[in-house]
Amino acid sequence: MISVPTGTRVYLALGRTDMRKGMSSLSLLVQEVLQKDPLAGHIFCFRGRKGDLIKLLRYDGDGFCLYAKRLEQGRFVWPGAREGVVHLTPAQLAMLLEGIDWRSPQRTWQPQRVG
Repeated sequence: MISVPTGTRVYLALGRTDMRKGMSSLSLLVQEVLQKDPLAGHIFCFRGRKGDLIKLLRYDGDGFCLYAKRLEQGRFVWPGAREGVVHLTPAQLAMLLEGIDWRSPQRTWQPQRVG
């Protein structure tokens, strides 16, 4: 699990990203396509065509960190828009990385009304 420092924003890059891209190419996408500062310390998430691979890019002050995760089964839930950016909370990022639909998480139980 990735720890998200306080004040760090999490962004999803909408659409598909070529998963052959590395740190330099992804940081260029952040700057030119998403219109964000890749050196701000925020987390930028990219998903490939098949949807089973995700890459996260973050600048930690010393350099870029690139995190990749591939699901053995299923796909990462991603908005349907072709371009733009979506902001996530750290909790939604945690759900996304576990393969959970972060847009509408469901409780595994329902609280019982007392009285």
